[in-house]
Amino acid sequence: MKHLALALLLPLAACRDTTPAKTELTPAAAVPAVVEALDFNRDVRPILSDKCFYCHGPDASHRKAGLRLDEAAGAYAHLKDSDSEFAVVPGKPESSEAWLRICSDDEDEMMPPRKSNKFLTAAEKATLKRWIDAGAKYEGHWAFQPVKEKLLPAVRDEGRCHNDIDRFIQARLEKEGLRPSPEADRVTLLRRLSLDLIGLPPSAAELKAFVDDRSPDAYERQVDRLLASPAYGEHMAMGWMDVARYADTDGFQHDRTRTMWPWRDWVVSAYNRDLPYDQFVRWQLAGDLLPGATPEQILASGFNRNHMLNNEGGRDAANNRVDYVVDRTITTGTAFLGLTLECCRCHDHKFDPLPTKDFYRLSAYFNQVNEDG
Repeated sequence: MKHLALALLLPLAACRDTTPAKTELTPAAAVPAVVEALDFNRDVRPILSDKCFYCHGPDASHRKAGLRLDEAAGAYAHLKDSDSEFAVVPGKPESSEAWLRICSDDEDEMMPPRKSNKFLTAAEKATLKRWIDAGAKYEGHWAFQPVKEKLLPAVRDEGRCHNDIDRFIQARLEKEGLRPSPEADRVTLLRRLSLDLIGLPPSAAELKAFVDDRSPDAYERQVDRLLASPAYGEHMAMGWMDVARYADTDGFQHDRTRTMWPWRDWVVSAYNRDLPYDQFVRWQLAGDLLPGATPEQILASGFNRNHMLNNEGGRDAANNRVDYVVDRTITTGTAFLGLTLECCRCHDHKFDPLPTKDFYRLSAYFNQVNEDG
């Protein structure tokens, strides 16, 4: 998992500009226009989700005019009251009723309607037109798509790129007409690095050693030193414990103390040992169900016991049990699926493709736990 942290830290030493020039904005006319291909999930879905899905999205109970714009089948189908009109005609904005409504000034026709208090900016309209012109291609929700290797972008100034991350940064700077800032001084660099990796500032002795070290790999050796520190795992575990709703008390009524710190220490150890991510996930979700599960794998599954516990005398045990199952389901969605599942517990999600039925299909995994609540 350490490579994930490094991916965030490399830019600190990347795109080094040894010239004394200040950050500057290159005149737009001097920078050749770069037209980046549209990405549906990055560029188009956020606009549709913000301005359209509330009335034309996944929630069938709130859908207007029978029009669904969150999936291709709905967008390409003929409109409810017409066999000759379509919301979106790939490649033909002039024939796309959705686009015509977006451009309309007629109070009865314009979309989004004025009473919604939602308005499309000129840039958003231009993006939607480009999208339709290019074929109005849809993509599945980003959380369900396999990770694909991204091609390295072309840059004009190759000399500023020392690694692959530099290329992405340099490409964006060039797109915006900007130059990198001069490299920070060594004290600042080490302070940033130390705070990012272990959450602590460097000592005076560590700063002096780095300032005096003029070897070509001085920065890289500081990275290695900090990754080897026990404080690395402690710092990285903090974020995960927030996601996993870790607590040493029950959270209700008397808020009694409970012993969850062994799981916390396991998380710290997992980061410090660089435990492979697939094992980090599998052991926490179901380490106790693995064939011949080791004590460590069983301990890791404490992830599922981090939820609040209610020991109130008048509390119904069955109600407690349902609350715990729901908590585990929602936490799994947040931590491992990149999704917020709270909405679809009660109704089909209004913005994401998550029907209520799927919430309870997922919760069925946890609903088999033999506990009385």
